[in-house]
Amino acid sequence: MDIVNDDVRAEYGSLVATVNKARHEYYVADSPTLSDAEYDRLYHRLLDLEALYPQLVTADSPSRQVGGVASKAFAPVKHLSRLYSLEDVFSFDELTRWFSKTSHALEREGFGVPGWLTEVKIDGLAVNLLYRDGVLERAATRGDGTTGEDVTRNVMTIKNVPRRLEGTGYPDVLEVRGEVFIASQDFRILNEAMVSSGKAPFANPRNAAAGSLRQKDASITASRPLSMFVHGVGATGSLGVKTQSEMYERLAGWGLPVSPYVEVLPDVEAVLQFIHQYGERRHELIHEIDGIVVKVDSFDAQKALGNTSRVPRWAVAYKYPPEEVHTKLLDIRVDVGRTGRVTPYAVMEPVFVSGSTVERATLHNQDVVKAKGVLIGDTVVLRKAGDVVPEIVAPVVRLRDGSEEPFVMPSTCPSCGADLAPAKVGDVDLRCTNPMSCPAQLMARLHYAGSRSALDIDALGIETARALVTAEPGERPVLESEAGLFDVTLEGLGKNTVARNYFFTKPTAAQPDGKPTKTAINLISEIDKAKSQPLWRVLVALSIRHVGATAARALVSEFKTMDAIRAATQEELAAVEGIGVTIAASISNWFAVDWHVEIIERWIQAGVQMEEPENTDVPQTLAGLTLVPTGSFQNFTRDSIKETIVKHGGKASSSVSKRTSYLLAGANAGSKLDKAETLGVPVLTEEDFLTLLKP
Repeated sequence: MDIVNDDVRAEYGSLVATVNKARHEYYVADSPTLSDAEYDRLYHRLLDLEALYPQLVTADSPSRQVGGVASKAFAPVKHLSRLYSLEDVFSFDELTRWFSKTSHALEREGFGVPGWLTEVKIDGLAVNLLYRDGVLERAATRGDGTTGEDVTRNVMTIKNVPRRLEGTGYPDVLEVRGEVFIASQDFRILNEAMVSSGKAPFANPRNAAAGSLRQKDASITASRPLSMFVHGVGATGSLGVKTQSEMYERLAGWGLPVSPYVEVLPDVEAVLQFIHQYGERRHELIHEIDGIVVKVDSFDAQKALGNTSRVPRWAVAYKYPPEEVHTKLLDIRVDVGRTGRVTPYAVMEPVFVSGSTVERATLHNQDVVKAKGVLIGDTVVLRKAGDVVPEIVAPVVRLRDGSEEPFVMPSTCPSCGADLAPAKVGDVDLRCTNPMSCPAQLMARLHYAGSRSALDIDALGIETARALVTAEPGERPVLESEAGLFDVTLEGLGKNTVARNYFFTKPTAAQPDGKPTKTAINLISEIDKAKSQPLWRVLVALSIRHVGATAARALVSEFKTMDAIRAATQEELAAVEGIGVTIAASISNWFAVDWHVEIIERWIQAGVQMEEPENTDVPQTLAGLTLVPTGSFQNFTRDSIKETIVKHGGKASSSVSKRTSYLLAGANAGSKLDKAETLGVPVLTEEDFLTLLKP
């Protein structure tokens, strides 16, 4: 477009200033105040305006820069060969277009179908190493791609960076490019230590790595858990290799750390599969990643394609959708769970991240709040990795204005007013000391009892449970204990104001008491059906600490009836495979409480099944066998395969041991398969398992 109006010019100027400030904070100050998501949004708007109005573009545009300028805190270093940025793409469509463009360019240059070197993009700090005669002479940050900062003394403290290359055959001069990072686990430990010593925590591992490497005192750098992986070379003599993948092998042979997450792939479909695979696995890796880098593997092809002023034409970075955003921490409140545990949680300005809008995040306990260093009123870094529960990573300390306030853990239960106390001496978690009558605990226990892993009462959701335990002043709730769950009737649901408003429609002249809602009708029906649920589900529904589905199945398989489980000694309980001393003590302690026993007795009176029926019509082909299912299966869900094992007389365990008869391995079996192979436990496929079921 030829005409640039004043509004567009003003917007563009503001974008240039904002993005350049953000780049300085990120690359130079190592203390960003913009989230990656917000930076990407602003940067792409800037690119859109430059595409529409190319006459706006000036030399200081972020689109014309590589990295950031070198800090004056370190001596400047001129690289022997330039370091480039990478072209970023944010969708499979953009990536496919890049593949098409690059493939056509290679065809014009006379190259056949290339191999595509594909590797994870480490979210760290770019560093250039210079070796002369095999000895590390200098290390520098990327800077603006031509001049960086001399961080040699600091890099020499990184344990996996060799000061002298191993073996022979390396050139006299070797420039090696790579990324300095802090492993995810080490980052959590480092941040906790920072807060404990009264220092501000780092917002993310990248900032932690960059801040650690840029210390004027190398002893501080040495105290930080830095690592490095190399991913390229600059100026070199003759390496005698034709591809980047061969070069990686050569670098590894000289003792340089090369990423384990690298493959050479044949086509775009394989690359897209690689991206999908690591997108699902990204939080299992050693370090944080923010994308996948794809390179033409052949050095001759790379040379033929060349570079623009800013990026190589032979490489691209696919960026995953941002999983971190910034938002305001409005308050920290506490929630009371079914075991009485009181958990702080963050209330935030709603923000869209990783596919959904988030306004709450758990903070686990008061020690976690302290370890994260967050104050009420902070701008915080919020992380939501795919479907994982949202987590506050750290505060953005530079944005504090003095109005922030520390969180103070309450001393009494917000639901019932009872004292809060640790369950045992030294326990970090606080618990409400009124388990029998605390409405919040009862509500949570009822909701859990109705869950799919327990009685599977679909109509007993959290709001239904709330209506059952809540009443107006002067009225009694429908339920004051889960003991009355199986005695609930439609008539009973209308006996207090809260329940009547929830379970019945508004009164009319024709129906002065209102009409039962679908929720009410379904609830009564499903409660009645739940009376015949298997005994292990009844056991889970009791909310005995540590007794989940696996432990419940093991107990029922051994003892067959609720009476036998109640009568068993701690030693007898602990002897059951998968139970042990802790769970056994928890079971014995639970049955020693009078109001717990009343639940069992009331449920028996209501007709709840309390013994495991004999499977006379199911062949007991797995009798005496202990199987551990792991991974995903075509014909079974995680629960149904365990139920099938038990129905056929076997024991379904969750952990592999020498006593395991078989490991039942589905797709993506993981670490349990490794352990089974180590212990010599036989491994069955799903097909093997189906065969084993036959009489």
